[in-house]
Amino acid sequence: MSNAAAPAADAPIANRGAITACVILAVIMQALDTTIANVALPYIQGSVSASADQINWVLTSYIVAAAIMTPPSGFLSAKFGRKRVLLTAIAGFVVASVLCGFAQSLVEIVGFRLLQGLFGASLVPLSQGILLDIYNVEERGKAMALFGVSVMVGPVLGPVIGGWLTDHISWRWVFYINVPIGALAFFGIVVFVTETKIDALAKLDWFGFGMLSLAIASLQLFLDRGEQLDWFSSGEIIVEALVCASAFYLFLVHTFTAKKSFVNPRLFLDQNFAVSMLFIFIVGVTYLASLALMTPYLQTLMGYPVVTAGIVMGPRGVGTMVCMFIVGRLIGKVDTRWLLFLGLALTAWAMWAMTGWTPDVSQWTIIYVGFIQGAGLGFLFVPLTTIAFATLPAQMRGEGTGLYNLSRNIGSSVGISVVSALIVSNTQSNHASISAYVTPFNHAFHAPAAMESMNPLTRVGRAALDSVITSQATIIAYMDDFKLLMLMSIFAIPLLVLLRKPSAPPVVDHSVAME
Repeated sequence: MSNAAAPAADAPIANRGAITACVILAVIMQALDTTIANVALPYIQGSVSASADQINWVLTSYIVAAAIMTPPSGFLSAKFGRKRVLLTAIAGFVVASVLCGFAQSLVEIVGFRLLQGLFGASLVPLSQGILLDIYNVEERGKAMALFGVSVMVGPVLGPVIGGWLTDHISWRWVFYINVPIGALAFFGIVVFVTETKIDALAKLDWFGFGMLSLAIASLQLFLDRGEQLDWFSSGEIIVEALVCASAFYLFLVHTFTAKKSFVNPRLFLDQNFAVSMLFIFIVGVTYLASLALMTPYLQTLMGYPVVTAGIVMGPRGVGTMVCMFIVGRLIGKVDTRWLLFLGLALTAWAMWAMTGWTPDVSQWTIIYVGFIQGAGLGFLFVPLTTIAFATLPAQMRGEGTGLYNLSRNIGSSVGISVVSALIVSNTQSNHASISAYVTPFNHAFHAPAAMESMNPLTRVGRAALDSVITSQATIIAYMDDFKLLMLMSIFAIPLLVLLRKPSAPPVVDHSVAME
């Protein structure tokens, strides 16, 4: 957000409200698509004939594309003008959404979701930049609070709206809903937003950007297809691993030797920023990965209708919003590290509670545990960004913001891929372990009820028995995934000692939390 649309003092008050409404709509549209497809995944899976691990590509492809295209947003804005780039992003996002709704195969919907992520990546940072420009310093706090709420409205409403649309119309409407929202945002920005100055000399380090993008893309393919292709026994997986390692190596060498590289290595000399990069990666893993796990758990194992699944998942976002407002008042009054500790502790507790879940768990338990998990994110999100940028020089914050959000997006996509692969592999191993107890010498099968319904000597009995074993193996696999996410949150706590308390409260740091 290097270019200003107009000084805050020159922006007409009436137009300022209209501009705010338009860019907030664009942000909500992008944020909505982060979670709206979650509850529709089982229906999409059936329509495109995908396996349980393949269907998560619908989520990860969007996140990876957004991760790759977020850092160049500033360059595109400077080179072509912020209004022009924002309008192109909205139009492309809407067209890609319609194509997602038309998709008839897994390849098509994953490809169109990639396109959606590429266009949607710049919506949040560019919209945020416009708000920072049209409000003066005294009013920016309120503007960023409104902006933060709009970012969180998407994840809150996503499962609920997605569930209702899927149940009452079709899963395809979770994508078509972007058309009216995008149209309103597009025409509002055309009318009310002014263009920024264009810097014809702006340059992008294409080699660094290309190598980083190649490394991220190949890493995601490696994680998404590894379980399906039996990891390193597959030539494709070996090639993807080599491409990822080679591209990342070239990116690092180029970063530390080029005069002006895509990523400024001096960013990592700031201890708070470097540690916060790792923190936000963990936050990305634990939050979105757990959401990806909850959808099939509620709908497949517990048999929840899609609307009910969306409603019980909604309180996570409510918990985040409530605690973000609380944290906003505590920042500057309470040591930020204590807020981060509370956020990690709440997240770890929620994951620990989920390790004891079975399909008999009550809706109330799912709701309040989800609320606490969301509260944990609320205590992590803004404080973490505050301390990450508090000691970073002002002239480096623009680059730092893109890199910081890149780390969060990569954490989200990697987390979803890893937990999905673990569900498949752990279900298979658990099934084998439980099946070892199915023998004629097991006294449990001597009971009349067991012999009638699950007699291993009959075809019907073996089918019923296999169904029960698969269900139990899957439940244990989910418990193992929740335990892994809990341990990640706990292991992040010692990193707090590496964070330094800033000497003075930052001025604009809260804003970059939402970028």
